[in-house]
Amino acid sequence: MARSPAPCPAQGPPECPSLWASLWIRLALLAGLALLSGCGNASASLSGGRPETLPLPNGIRVAFNHHASQRYRSPVSGRWRQGDDLEALILEAIAAARSDIQVAVQELSLPQVARALVDSQARGVRVRVVLENTYSSPWSDQHPAALAPHQRHRLAQLQALGQGDAIAILQQGGVPMLDDTADGSAGTGLMHHKFMVVDKHIVVTGSANFSPSCIHGDPDDPRSRGNVNHLLRFESAELAQHFEKEFERMWGDGPGGAPDSRFGLAKGGGAAQRVEVAGTPVEVLFAPHRRDDPANGLAWLEGQLGGVRQRLDLALFVFSAQNLTDRLAELRQRGVRIRLLADPGFANRAFSETLDLLALTMPDHRCRLEAGNHPWSQGLEGVGTPQLAGGDKLHHKFAVLDGKSVITGSFNWSPSAAHQNDETLLRIDSPLLARHFQAEMDRLWRGAELGVSGRLQRKLQRQRSRCGRGMAPVERDSASTIR
Repeated sequence: MARSPAPCPAQGPPECPSLWASLWIRLALLAGLALLSGCGNASASLSGGRPETLPLPNGIRVAFNHHASQRYRSPVSGRWRQGDDLEALILEAIAAARSDIQVAVQELSLPQVARALVDSQARGVRVRVVLENTYSSPWSDQHPAALAPHQRHRLAQLQALGQGDAIAILQQGGVPMLDDTADGSAGTGLMHHKFMVVDKHIVVTGSANFSPSCIHGDPDDPRSRGNVNHLLRFESAELAQHFEKEFERMWGDGPGGAPDSRFGLAKGGGAAQRVEVAGTPVEVLFAPHRRDDPANGLAWLEGQLGGVRQRLDLALFVFSAQNLTDRLAELRQRGVRIRLLADPGFANRAFSETLDLLALTMPDHRCRLEAGNHPWSQGLEGVGTPQLAGGDKLHHKFAVLDGKSVITGSFNWSPSAAHQNDETLLRIDSPLLARHFQAEMDRLWRGAELGVSGRLQRKLQRQRSRCGRGMAPVERDSASTIR
C-alpha cells in the first residue's frame, strides 16, 4: 500500500495552501476566546457558533464535541454540525508553542494535528510523542489480512478519511516517538493517556483521543458525529509540571537511548497531587497502582464519592468497579439524587455495574456470574443510556459532585484502569466549571432511555434461556477485562 505524501514543509501557505487555509480559518474562530482566556466572566465559545453564556474559571477552558449551542464545519464530512471543534483546540495550543510540546495519547490519527506538530518542530520547537503500541505504526503500511476485525474496521475508516496517514507524517517529519513497548515489554495494559503539555504551562487533556472517530465522526459513516467527548485546557505551570513528570517517566531517554522508559506499574504509582489553577483547586492522580496501594484510582474515586451530600451525575463509557457501586448504594441510602448514563455498548454487558444499579444479574457468554457481585434489591430510576448517532459512543468519564466539583480524565471506572493502564484522573473544584458539565449531562439526559430497556430485556431473556440453571460464579478479574 502506498505511503502518504511527505508532510508540508515549514514555509507554510505557498506549498500547502489548502491545509494552511483550513488551519488558520479554524484558529481564527478561536481568536475571540483566546483574547478573553484570562477573564473569569469570559464566554465559553470555542468555534464561532452562538455565544455560550456560562462563565468559566480563570485559566481553564472546556470544549464538548456535541455542545448544544455551538457549531463548526467538520473537516471529515465538510458539513456544519453541532458541537465544539476539539481538533481546533488542539491545533491552537500547538500553534502557540515556542519551546516544547509533549504529547501522550492512546491514538493520534488526525493528519492536520500531525502536520502541525511537524511544522512546530521545523520552527525549532522540541516535539515528543508517546503512543499506545496498537496505534504507533502507520496504517498505510498495514494489510487487512494481518489485522483483527476491529483493527480492519479502523483501517477502512482512516483510508476513507483520505487526508493522509498521521503516524507516517510524523515519521517523515522526524518527530521522535515511542510507545509502551519501549520498556522492553509487549505493553502492559494500555497507554490510555490523552494529554498534551505545551511550553511548560499549558495542559490539554480530557476524554478524547486525537482521532477522527473520537472528535468529528467516523469517516466511513455519514451518520456518525464522533464519540461523545470533551477536552479541557489549563494554563498553569504548576499543573503542567506534574504532567511533565508523568511524561518523562514514560519517555526515559527516548528512542535509541537507555532502556529506561517506564509504563504501567513500573512507574511506581504515587499519591494524588493538589495544585491551584488561578485560584481553582485541582487534584491530579496518575494510574496505575498495585491493588494493595491505598492511593489507587478506584480507592481515590470511592473517597471522592463519599463526600457527596445532595446530587451526583455520572456520564461513563465503562463502569465495572464493584466498590464504586457499593459506595453509590450508600449515597442512595443517604438520600443523594443519582443520575448515571453509560455507553449503550457497555451498559448491557455481563460485567457492567449498571446492571447492579438496575437490580439485575446477567450470565456472561460462558453462562457464568461474577463472584462478589452485589445487585441492588431495588433498581435505581435514574440510570440509563443516551440516544446516540449510529456508530458513536458515550466516551466521557466524568462525574459532577453536588454541582460544585468535576471528576474527569482518561480513566474509565474499571479495575483495568486502576491497576494496569497509564491513566489520568482529575478533580476540579469549581462551581463555574461544574455548570458546563452539568449542562452536558442535561443534554445527554434529554431523550435518554432509562431503566430496563427493551434491548436489555431481550438480551436477559436470551442469556437466561440459553444458560438455564447452569450458571456458575466466576472471579471478577476474569470478567472485568474492559480497559
